Amino acid sequence: MILVFGGTTEGRMAAKVLDESGATYYYSTHSTFQDVNLAHGIRLSGAMEPEQIRSLCAKNDIRLIVDASHPFAENLHRNVVESARQAKVPVIRLNRIFPPRDPDIVWCDDYNDAINRLEEHGIEKLLALTGVNTIGRLKDYWCRHECWFRILDRDSSREATAVVGFPQDHLVYYETHDIAPLLRELRPSAIITKESGVSGGFQEKVEAAWNAGVKVFAVKCPEYPSVEGVEICHVNGPYGLRRAVERLLPEFFSLHSGLTTGTCATASAVAATRQLLTGAKPSAVPVILPDGETIHVPVNYGTDYASVFKVAGDDPDVTDGIEIRAKVELSDKFEIRGGEGVGTFTLPGFDYPPGEPAINKAPRQMMRDNIRENVAITISVPQGGEIARRTFNPRLGIEGGISIIGVSGIVKPFSEEAFIDSIRKCMQVAKASGSGRVVINSGGKSERFVKTIYPDLPRQAFVEYGNYIGETLKIADELEFPKVTLGVMLGKAVKLAAGNLDTHSRRATMDKEFISGMLREAGIDIDISEITLARELWKTIPEEKLQAFASVVIHHCEHHCAPLFPKGDLKVLLITDEGKIYH
Repeated sequence: MILVFGGTTEGRMAAKVLDESGATYYYSTHSTFQDVNLAHGIRLSGAMEPEQIRSLCAKNDIRLIVDASHPFAENLHRNVVESARQAKVPVIRLNRIFPPRDPDIVWCDDYNDAINRLEEHGIEKLLALTGVNTIGRLKDYWCRHECWFRILDRDSSREATAVVGFPQDHLVYYETHDIAPLLRELRPSAIITKESGVSGGFQEKVEAAWNAGVKVFAVKCPEYPSVEGVEICHVNGPYGLRRAVERLLPEFFSLHSGLTTGTCATASAVAATRQLLTGAKPSAVPVILPDGETIHVPVNYGTDYASVFKVAGDDPDVTDGIEIRAKVELSDKFEIRGGEGVGTFTLPGFDYPPGEPAINKAPRQMMRDNIRENVAITISVPQGGEIARRTFNPRLGIEGGISIIGVSGIVKPFSEEAFIDSIRKCMQVAKASGSGRVVINSGGKSERFVKTIYPDLPRQAFVEYGNYIGETLKIADELEFPKVTLGVMLGKAVKLAAGNLDTHSRRATMDKEFISGMLREAGIDIDISEITLARELWKTIPEEKLQAFASVVIHHCEHHCAPLFPKGDLKVLLITDEGKIYH
């Protein structure tokens, strides 16, 4: 069991990640104000002292704590770490993403330091955005100077200000991160805020103040406590959280995530750059993912390169276990090259023109975001040429090796997102081939049959949709294909005819009652109660009635598909196991 301390944006993030497992966990907040959807979490409310945390851990077999509380919740952080020490459980600290500390901001170590710095700079009128619990800490300042505090519009917050004697007519209320209206109204000479990170709107507050010509003071985020004997894993995003849970409590997720080839290439490049510039060879390097979070990736070293052995997790991937290397050399500009085993684009439709190494836009941007020096990076995959023959690459016009890809940087097991991304890329290549028609099929078998109808179409005009018929048609509409042919075999067709645009067995099953209705619509009176597979219908229905049945199925499929492809010509082909095609 996992215990989460939430009540923040990061708390919601933690709940979303943990809910993906389907396993139960506890979600604790200080108050009941936060609205959070828990699919499998048990909500706990109210402050907990260390003894209460320890008791909860003991009674409920808590084996991992996720601290997703506010960065400035120092008492809670100490209680969590001390309780974890006594309960002998690890802690994952899910923190926020923090932008680099800008030297134009006046950074304060704590609130006493903030008072001193405000005095040093002669600030006479201050807008404080540090929250109601800090009013008492700044009392030595606001007793002598004009100060406005922004707080939440709650009776409990107003009562707290009254206790410390703060003037009620100098309270303003929190509405959004946008403080520009307050700055125009109050005209302070400075604001003071906490280093609250990206999700806390820190950057928006700073930019609004600077745009108004107002000086910015910021109280630094306190360091998270460390206690001997407690393993504390620091993460700052959903992917890092999931990977940490998979490592510390492997059984919580039945399927584990992996890394994209793009992340592996980036980690190799980061390590090789460090090796070149400093001689350092750390066993793992930080990699900033496209969403801004940072994960740490284990790396290895050769004579003049660094490498990562890709771990795909439980996602079926032919690239699992391959070595992705990076060799880095000093250069007068930042450059990415393709080496052994990295394919080359030979057709239009990709992020880069024919002749460029098959390293997509997202991985290139990851390398640029992670490596600021001017270096030439050569990515190579020793097994890439062999592996590429078992991928879609030859069909896409990528020759000589694999492609380095990855949009998010992380591969979720059996990821729908990754599969749909691959469909989109195939559709873009089909569009770039110049074909006015794209033929979408569930797999190689149906495609082989349909090719006999369209022998003159280029290879790239045939795209597999797997189970994602609806998503593929949406992509065809976005790319403005004039014509789409949908090839479908009966097992998927009866699901599609019933309105299931995703035909995966976990989402849609054969509906015998609906099929019986289609049979009646076709004027066919037979008992199908004993069939277990849709394809048995081809032998159960009288031969002279097959066209009538096929026409009804196609009509229902078109009814559900046409709205997703409203501007183009859609043709549905129903295919038998022997290759006969009805339309």
